[in-house]
Amino acid sequence: MKQFLLVFLGGGIGSGLRYLLSKALNPYTSNFFLGTFGANIIGCLIIGIILGISAKSTTLNNNTVLFLTIGFCGGFTTFSSFALENYGMLREGQITTFLLYTLSSIAVGILAVGFGLWLSKTV
Repeated sequence: MKQFLLVFLGGGIGSGLRYLLSKALNPYTSNFFLGTFGANIIGCLIIGIILGISAKSTTLNNNTVLFLTIGFCGGFTTFSSFALENYGMLREGQITTFLLYTLSSIAVGILAVGFGLWLSKTV
């Protein structure tokens, strides 16, 4: 039950911060959702750092890793919003924006995880 509550709390905090980030950044562009993109990339970076740190030391216990990765990062990042935004772009015929948004989100997200793992090894 304790682990469920940790994930629940982390997810709530992550979701709230994602909402604020989207409200702050999405109005700056009409077709490219900076808030969702930023949340997903930042979440990828954070999860890479957390998993890298937990793999090399005992600084973070299992409950902290659970709270931060599945809870916070799970709530902060959002595949469903990403998919909905992509669907809207396709429906509106914005093929170039769709391709740019989708491919950059995936590629930069994977690079951010790798960069986070690399950063955790250098700290």
